[in-house]
Amino acid sequence: MKDDKVQVRAKLTTFDTTMIVVSLVIGIGIFRTPAMVASSTKTVFLFFLAWVLGGLISLTGALTYAEIGARFPKPGSYYKVVAESYHSSIAFMLNWTNILIQFGAGAAAIAIIGAEYLNPILLPPDLQTPSAIRISATVMFCVLLLINYLGIKTGAWAQNVLTLLKIGMMLVLCVVAFTFRGDPMTESRGIVMEKPFWFALGVGLISVFYTYGGYQNTINFGADVKNARRNVPRAIFFGIMIIIALYLLINFAYFRVLGMPGIASAKLVAAEVARVCFGPVGHLIISLSIVISALGFLNVVLMHIPRAYYAMAEDGALPAVFMRVNQRTQVQEFTLFFLGGTILFSLFFLGTFEKIVNYVMFVDSLSLALVASTVFVLRLRAYPSPDYEGYRVPLYPILPAVYVCFLVFISVNVLVDDPVSALYGVFVVLLGLPVFLLMRRVSGRKRRGQP
Repeated sequence: MKDDKVQVRAKLTTFDTTMIVVSLVIGIGIFRTPAMVASSTKTVFLFFLAWVLGGLISLTGALTYAEIGARFPKPGSYYKVVAESYHSSIAFMLNWTNILIQFGAGAAAIAIIGAEYLNPILLPPDLQTPSAIRISATVMFCVLLLINYLGIKTGAWAQNVLTLLKIGMMLVLCVVAFTFRGDPMTESRGIVMEKPFWFALGVGLISVFYTYGGYQNTINFGADVKNARRNVPRAIFFGIMIIIALYLLINFAYFRVLGMPGIASAKLVAAEVARVCFGPVGHLIISLSIVISALGFLNVVLMHIPRAYYAMAEDGALPAVFMRVNQRTQVQEFTLFFLGGTILFSLFFLGTFEKIVNYVMFVDSLSLALVASTVFVLRLRAYPSPDYEGYRVPLYPILPAVYVCFLVFISVNVLVDDPVSALYGVFVVLLGLPVFLLMRRVSGRKRRGQP
């Protein structure tokens, strides 16, 4: 039995949500971005400073988003808290790029990368064609789509397995790297600096913060988590601490084996470490790690993006059909297949979408800053009630303010480093306004209290 608006019932535990946080953040980026960070920072000190500073700022952000999630435990809170705090049009402009472009094209790109590493394991060389890669990516994605169609708990079970496998393989690589005896290239102190240290650090932090990003989307599960006011903050905190520890460990492992010049020159730094440590078997190990990471990212996209559609439909920015929830499985079946269709479409038209993803990188940090700033609005309004006793971010308002300022700093660095992409990003976001007005007209519904 279905209805246009069936209330989402909580089914996820703290462990489920913690695994979701880890998979939202740890994707394929950590296997590649260290090379970009090393190329920007040049020295050992700045390289590790960027990862430590990025981790501390991300922890600050996680604590800030934990309070937002605790005060505002609703489906699609990443959209809804901005709509409630500022205006629905602003929330839509921020989210339409995030949902339709970044996660649509991003998920398709990750599926392709996963298939590129899976096919050499499964297929003989003469069958490893571009068409075979797209077919494999489509099959992987459709299997995950079916798993999530079976229910929110089924999707969470798959997520737990994939995340634990991912963590396990990263730890194996770290242990082997720490016991590695060989090439003395790790004694290298770094590369000659060509730019001021603050600029090098700022550019390096762009890649670092991108690699740490994703935890903020956990608040989309506010209505799915049991005792959300207590367990969402706990899951975000536990998740981000696991991520920081893993990132520092694996970057030290990279440095232990390759040194700074080796990291900076490696196209896929994890694969190079695996090759040095394991020999020919190394490529197989890192290929499996990347495939598992790709599957984990795709699965978590299928879990949380439908809740964002739910919030937008509830606000009248999308037709009501996007709110239909199966009472038994807690799955938005129409929305899930609509999302699946957009991602499958992207698989075959990926080139154009990848360019758009690059354009929205600038506004991503500004979007995070704006959503994070809603914690000040929620506090001023004493939301949800004056006697609220749930989680509060420590050292308020200092920590949220530091986090917001850091995000603005990252955006400025992107603007300086790549102004053309930054301007395109602004243009893509502003395109969301006419789309919002059109969707309001199509849905024929307006959110109460809005003009």
